[in-house]
Amino acid sequence: MAADHYHRYKEDIEMMHSIGLDSYRFSLSWSRILQKGRFGGVNPAGVKFYDSLINSLLGKGIQPFVTINNYDIPEELQERYGSWLSPQIQEDFTYFAELCFKMFGDRVKHWITFNEPNLMVKLAYFTGGFPPSHCSEPYGKCNSGNSSTEPYIAAHNMILAHAKAVNTYRKNYKAKQGGSVGITLHMRWYGPLRNIKEDHLAVSRVLSFEAAWFLDPLFFGDYPHQMRQILGPNLPKFTKGEKQLLKKQIDFIGVNHYDTYYVKDCIYSLCDLDLYTSEALVFELAERNGIPIGKLTPANSYVVPSSMEKLVMYLAQRYKSIPLYITENGYVQIDNSSTTAEELINDTERSSYIRDYLTYLSFAIRKGADVRGYFVWSLMDTFEWKSGYTVKYGLCHVDFKSLKRTPKLSAKWYSKFIKGYEQIEMASEESPKHMVSYHRNTEFSRKLFGKFPHVHVCQCHIGIAWETRRSLEDEARPQAYRISENKRSVFLSWVDSCV
Repeated sequence: MAADHYHRYKEDIEMMHSIGLDSYRFSLSWSRILQKGRFGGVNPAGVKFYDSLINSLLGKGIQPFVTINNYDIPEELQERYGSWLSPQIQEDFTYFAELCFKMFGDRVKHWITFNEPNLMVKLAYFTGGFPPSHCSEPYGKCNSGNSSTEPYIAAHNMILAHAKAVNTYRKNYKAKQGGSVGITLHMRWYGPLRNIKEDHLAVSRVLSFEAAWFLDPLFFGDYPHQMRQILGPNLPKFTKGEKQLLKKQIDFIGVNHYDTYYVKDCIYSLCDLDLYTSEALVFELAERNGIPIGKLTPANSYVVPSSMEKLVMYLAQRYKSIPLYITENGYVQIDNSSTTAEELINDTERSSYIRDYLTYLSFAIRKGADVRGYFVWSLMDTFEWKSGYTVKYGLCHVDFKSLKRTPKLSAKWYSKFIKGYEQIEMASEESPKHMVSYHRNTEFSRKLFGKFPHVHVCQCHIGIAWETRRSLEDEARPQAYRISENKRSVFLSWVDSCV
């Protein structure tokens, strides 16, 4: 049941509306619509629910941002041919995606094919922590699987399934429906442990295994060269026809970002390999010379807001002018037996977290990144995968006995911010006085930067000009700029879980 959004979605939409959201990202359940994939019929009850959800959102001026697949899959496909380990899954996914385009595409303008496929294949086929729980030693102890090959076979089929779904949308639906289709990846950021060439190369290598693994084929038609060098025959090959199909089969990139680590080279240096990054031949650490990389959260992750700017610029520079969305970013609380509801609701750390990450996101926009939106994880507390009810990411507290929703302090702060009554500070290390193009006059960029003190939008050039003012306290530091929208809404929202 978790937060029981299925039965309480109208109440939840009222809550979104009162906060000021104009977009809501949610996932479709494949097996709720097609219980047996293309081997069975459409479940009308599932379609009715999503129709009602979408219509109710639009009725409140909230745009649906829809993920087609978020980890789950009809069991029938696993039993028939092994799901993502078989090329047959490509046709099943394309069939499901096209069905969604037909049923909901007249109202849905933003589609995401997969949520975190780069993480899903590691959890399902590398360490075996998620179904179908395939792995091999030393990465895990499972009844079946091969950690050296299966993650890459599954990813290969996912990449081709994405491309075929996008191709279908562009051929048959885009002209009439006018939507766009992207993919969302889980993306950590990494810095070199030591300021030496080997560790800088290690950063490049681990990023190839993190995001470029899925994105390079969709832009350039093949996997990163670094992956091919290390994995050799364990990395599947695309045919000539598949390479042509893959190129440019993406309209935007979504990023789920939470974690940052240092990495140490393990090719030229002696070190133990970490399970998560071992295939890239690096070792990840959270400290350098005994100093943590960032502030430690209750869940043993680290807060490093500057990583938001760095990873966005990495994507903007590698993939040239592609629209970007931050599809998940959020702060975690731990709920143990002694935690009170009052403590969870008074979440000042979450407000600070969001403000700081938005600050560095704004720096990336200034530098030219075409960022179209930001979603906080999550709207409300829910059941978090293997952590269950022990961790809380929500802006709204849920009493899981009564299912009562209560906005936390962070929800109130965020509501004021997107309505223009609250501000974030921006204090860049640079001191420029020039024009910076952000590629397109996007709604997100215009609203984030369009009307706040000392920043002037130059409409004829579709760019931003700003002045650097001296701080009275520190002549060498630019004065903090304050964002204020004067009662206008900003395209910022948050995510709920699969509904």
